[in-house]
Amino acid sequence: MGTMGAPMAGHLLKAGHSVTVWNRTAAKSAPLADAGAKIAPDLASLAADCDVVFLCVNRSRDVRACLDAMLPTARPGTLFVDHSTISPTAAKELHDALRGAGHRFVDAPVTGGSLGAQKGQLTIFLGGSQEDVDAALPLVTAYAKRAERVGEGGAGQMAKMANQIAVGAALQGLCEALSFAHKAGLDLEQIRALIAGGSGGSWAFENYGPKILNGDYAPGFSVKNQRKDFGYCADAARAIDAAIPSTLLTDKLLARLEERGDGELTTAVLYEEMLRMGADD
Repeated sequence: MGTMGAPMAGHLLKAGHSVTVWNRTAAKSAPLADAGAKIAPDLASLAADCDVVFLCVNRSRDVRACLDAMLPTARPGTLFVDHSTISPTAAKELHDALRGAGHRFVDAPVTGGSLGAQKGQLTIFLGGSQEDVDAALPLVTAYAKRAERVGEGGAGQMAKMANQIAVGAALQGLCEALSFAHKAGLDLEQIRALIAGGSGGSWAFENYGPKILNGDYAPGFSVKNQRKDFGYCADAARAIDAAIPSTLLTDKLLARLEERGDGELTTAVLYEEMLRMGADD
């Protein structure tokens, strides 16, 4: 029930669904309990109580750990919908393993950030059989502006990798442009607005640009999590022999920030690293 999972569960409640939640830190579930959710004491109890289970955790190993705790008590034919961003290979393996155990699995990573989760305006990439995706869609639309099947098991995560490649390039473009404008002595607020309204504009300019102007690097999406996703992107790219030079460069620059102890800050802090760099760096 973190920055993504809690509002998503809240939207399911508002849509009239019966919702049971579990979180490792129990106190984070309290607001949902006040809104009408049942609180499970552990994952085994949650699995025994639900026909559909949503996961939203950090890494492939975290998804596996959650499933290991739930499968012994899960109802036959339980539909597991994973909103985490994990390795496409792991997602495909989980599809096969759960199908073999008599369950269903849809890899359904999301994009849109914490604000998208709060507003119920996420975009969701769904990988799995048409039948399983059709079963998940009426539920995920409670917090999505767009949710589509992109292929079989693992395809959702591959689509999320493509998304993260685009996100990284937009982040790099924003921080590079504004650091250049700063060193050129231009008015940053004016330049950000002008670029955002033209062909150089992007989600990053609209949402991260103001954070840079305000020096506000409190996490939304952290450097550490972006680098985690870039690691999955690199693995997936090697598997299909795809070139992702911009992504690898951005990851290398974010690594400098993590080494400085800034891994928990939002990725827009890359701007500060760009200011520290010179033309020959």
